[in-house]
Amino acid sequence: MAAGIPSPRAGFEDRRESIRARYLLPEGTRPASSARGLHHTALVSSDVERTVRFYQEVLEFPLTELIENRDYPGSSHFFFDIGSGNLLAFFDFPGLDVGPYREVLGGLHHIAISVEPSRWETLRDKLIAADVELVEHSEVSLYFRGPDGERLELIADPLGEMYGSKVL
Repeated sequence: MAAGIPSPRAGFEDRRESIRARYLLPEGTRPASSARGLHHTALVSSDVERTVRFYQEVLEFPLTELIENRDYPGSSHFFFDIGSGNLLAFFDFPGLDVGPYREVLGGLHHIAISVEPSRWETLRDKLIAADVELVEHSEVSLYFRGPDGERLELIADPLGEMYGSKVL
């Protein structure tokens, strides 16, 4: 930036600070959440078997159920155990052209799934062996795409922490 011209990032930080000051209550004064947890996140799959192979065989998330989608005859709704009572779910929509994955406002950016550090290393090796392109960040995060382009992150930090900082 030229001398005397403020960085555009300064305005963003000011806005974040304003939101923090207004809404972020100190720990111990926050009300309890009305939610019990994330029951499941549902994504769209273009190929049920390919999705099952990737999530169950590469990422080691066991398939827990495969049923017909009640809202779309012939469509499947299937679930993977991602630990702590949480599920990652998928739908397929045979015959419906849903197009490729796209990031859109209100859409999915990525799903971050916490794994034990020893499992993280094993899963990194399995992703590399499966020729999955990945980016490693801060020695605790792996960013990569699933079979339909969905962005995923495996993070070795415990639930409630991010890069060594407490977020819950």
